[in-house]
Amino acid sequence: MKVKYIVRSFLFMTGLLICLGTASIVVFPKNNTMEFGMRDVNANGILGENDNTIDVLVLGDSESYSSISPMTIWNETGITSYVCGTSAQQLYESMNFLKQALQNQKPKIVILETNAIYRNFSPVKMIENGFNQLFPIFQYHNRWKSILPVDFGGSIEYTWRDDLKGFKYSNKIEGTNAQDYMSKTDKIAEISELNRQYVKEMAKLCEENDAKFILVSTPSTVNWNYARHNGICLLADEYELDYYDLNLLSKEILIDWSQDTRDKGDHLNYYGAFKVSKYLAHFLKEKYALSDHRQEKEYQSWNESYQRYQTIIAQN
Repeated sequence: MKVKYIVRSFLFMTGLLICLGTASIVVFPKNNTMEFGMRDVNANGILGENDNTIDVLVLGDSESYSSISPMTIWNETGITSYVCGTSAQQLYESMNFLKQALQNQKPKIVILETNAIYRNFSPVKMIENGFNQLFPIFQYHNRWKSILPVDFGGSIEYTWRDDLKGFKYSNKIEGTNAQDYMSKTDKIAEISELNRQYVKEMAKLCEENDAKFILVSTPSTVNWNYARHNGICLLADEYELDYYDLNLLSKEILIDWSQDTRDKGDHLNYYGAFKVSKYLAHFLKEKYALSDHRQEKEYQSWNESYQRYQTIIAQN
């Protein structure tokens, strides 16, 4: 009886895994567009970029896609960058985007915006993410409502590109008074052990793929303070990572908190992002000797994207 039970259990589990695997193949988006059910379309626009054309990959939560404009970086220095940022991004999601990008890209620099390091999550969420990655049916189960003929056996072909390269444009102005938000303190904001481990693993993965993994804190009066700065400094020292806190560069970046934020200091608007991105462009070029691709034939689509980006700005 015991042997029969084991055999039946084995067959049941095998059948279940086959069903989950087959269903996952069917529901997984065959293109990186909203019409095909792709989640986080702007961040997944990187899937439509030509292989090995992204110099700088940016990961993080909404601070990343509000503060860093790849088109500004391109226009200033000819460096290609892409922001795989999503709202409230957890570090296991940052790892997902990193692994996905490394399948077709060879970034020289990987930036992790540090606000995500202070977004805690439970081991249950980490396990759930593992199942979602192994069996996409769990995160794409609602696609049954809009399944297409191509989903049954069709090949995956990512064709969509985001002209903003993951940046989310906003010209809304809602200012704040932010004179003392980075007042010095000896306090240290604690980083959870799970998040520390993910930072360590991302750094290791970048090293294995010849990419420089760096930590960057973008300006935010709501999310950032000196205690968090101290916490990231200790983490960076422990893992031997480069860390740059742009909140401390008020003379270099000249953020005007009465004009450069869209929601009272939580996120930057376009005007603040332009200042941050312009500074970051020249800093990355000088510090890490990144190439200027603006005159290279294979990168002319970036010049075209920049023209469309300019049109978006002019129309708003």
